[in-house]
Amino acid sequence: MKRVAVLFVCLGNICRSPLAEAAFRREAERRGLEVEIDSAGTGGWHVGDPPDRRAQAVARRHGVEISAYRGRQVRPEDFHRFTHVVALDRDNLADLKRIRPSDAMAELLLLLDAVEGRRGKSVADPYYGDDADFDLAWADAVAGARGLADLIAGGG
Repeated sequence: MKRVAVLFVCLGNICRSPLAEAAFRREAERRGLEVEIDSAGTGGWHVGDPPDRRAQAVARRHGVEISAYRGRQVRPEDFHRFTHVVALDRDNLADLKRIRPSDAMAELLLLLDAVEGRRGKSVADPYYGDDADFDLAWADAVAGARGLADLIAGGG
């Protein structure tokens, strides 16, 4: 099996992408998939910061601890290091396409492309919302993690 590495990307790397990273780590572990996993943001505002406290809380409610995660900004070399660069929304995907080096081999996709009936849909940004918005982002991250694990386990 070829080496697989997945990078989840949202805007600031403090809400959606850490949740997607955590959900996918859990799913990969459950399935015994050997995958390198990380997350990043297209913007640099939160480099070095932990995930938003509400993201930490929703993950913790589901038995996952993300307080040690730290925000970072996506870099051009990520498109060579990772086999899959997974955007959490269409704006992030457009930004990634713009900064992707021309010789990069990483597959670009939206997280919800891996969920039947959700192709082209974005994970809503919960940052300006409340706990219910973070619960919805977690549910989308889990659904996307399962679908992505299916694709990877199937050789995609």
